[in-house]
Amino acid sequence: MNTRKQQGFSLIEVLIASFIVAFGVLGMAALQLKTLQAAHSAYQRTIASVIAMDVVERLWANIAMNTPLTVTQLQQQSLSHWLQTTNSRQSLPGLGLTLTNTAGTNTYVITVTWTESRLETNNGSSQFVYSLDLYPSS
Repeated sequence: MNTRKQQGFSLIEVLIASFIVAFGVLGMAALQLKTLQAAHSAYQRTIASVIAMDVVERLWANIAMNTPLTVTQLQQQSLSHWLQTTNSRQSLPGLGLTLTNTAGTNTYVITVTWTESRLETNNGSSQFVYSLDLYPSS
């Protein structure tokens, strides 16, 4: 008597279980995509950090020169160096570099900017700002 009312119940269970599994797989795929985006962003920030450290080394070398370069010349020299990607050197898409010196101090601010196409933050642009004092002022 009750067997007739329960026909098709297993099919509904299978459909609900399939829906739950599909939703879980979709969530895992979204998580994987976000992980890849974050890893790529971290990679680009690492390259930006390397570029900023290269500018710091150029600033230190500039102090030892007989005829030191100006801040603008150092900025142009560093930017042109990192825009050339010969010898498998890595660079950043849409690379921009700004080097500023606070007047009357030894404080320099290095700003590395690039376009971030994988993340939809800040209209696709990212920046890394590094500030340093070359030597203590007396």
